[in-house]
Amino acid sequence: MKPLANFILFACLAARAAFAADAPKAIQDLILDDHTVFAVPVSGNRVTTISFPSTISAIDAALVTTDAKTAGLFQIAHTKGTSYLSARALAKGAATNLNIRWSGRTYVLELKESAAPWLSVIFQPQDEGNATRQRPVTPSRLLGLLDKAKAFPLLSEYHPEALAGVDFRDGNKQPSVTDCGDYEVRMNAAFRFDLEDTLVFRLTLQNKTLEAIQFAPERVRLRVGSHTLFPSVTQLGGLIPANGTSDGYVAFTGTADGERNDLSLKNEFTFVLERTPAQTDELPAKGEEGYKK
Repeated sequence: MKPLANFILFACLAARAAFAADAPKAIQDLILDDHTVFAVPVSGNRVTTISFPSTISAIDAALVTTDAKTAGLFQIAHTKGTSYLSARALAKGAATNLNIRWSGRTYVLELKESAAPWLSVIFQPQDEGNATRQRPVTPSRLLGLLDKAKAFPLLSEYHPEALAGVDFRDGNKQPSVTDCGDYEVRMNAAFRFDLEDTLVFRLTLQNKTLEAIQFAPERVRLRVGSHTLFPSVTQLGGLIPANGTSDGYVAFTGTADGERNDLSLKNEFTFVLERTPAQTDELPAKGEEGYKK
């Protein structure tokens, strides 16, 4: 009988281990990333507690309620000044998102009703000196940096937490002008976004001649000491009218070989335009170069 008992015990332990392997992990440890949507399964007969490293600044949500009197797909509980919140589903198949402000950034959580909920979600801060610095800077993200630079006066007054990790240089107080003879480039404002290793400049290009100057916006060169950088994104028009000016934004990210530039705004910046041939609507006459039958 003893061998049979041992076999039964072994079979039970094996089944238990297999069940545990297939069962979803009820407690999750996740690394915070403000460019990732975290899907969090919750249920109606269990409570899911979501914890952040420190005090949560704000919570924005749709189709949620904080009491039983107001209709909603989910019920959440959060006490101001704490670092956690709890959630449970109020309807089958329900789904919504929570946008949580923490440490100057917004983190998106997608709540989904599930029969296999997570009971605890513990968010850990990301290593700023490693993973966050290595995240690729996408075109949409670069455009977002330009928008943030444009909104800098409003953000600095009403939402200073949104400017964490951003350095600013006022061109009026610390002027920088590149004189290239028939044109000059004036730096009105400069921004450094350290996480993205990106410099953003608001420039005024002044034409000192009586003819329009055309240039390639994507080939504007930024010289800092022995380094030369080319734009990662630009919103310059490509033409400076005769005896006139043209304003715009341009951003420079990293270096040409893919490394960080880590450039301070205290540097002296020199901007150089790359001219393009003047466009003309005239067609070549027969017999001239460029004429094709």
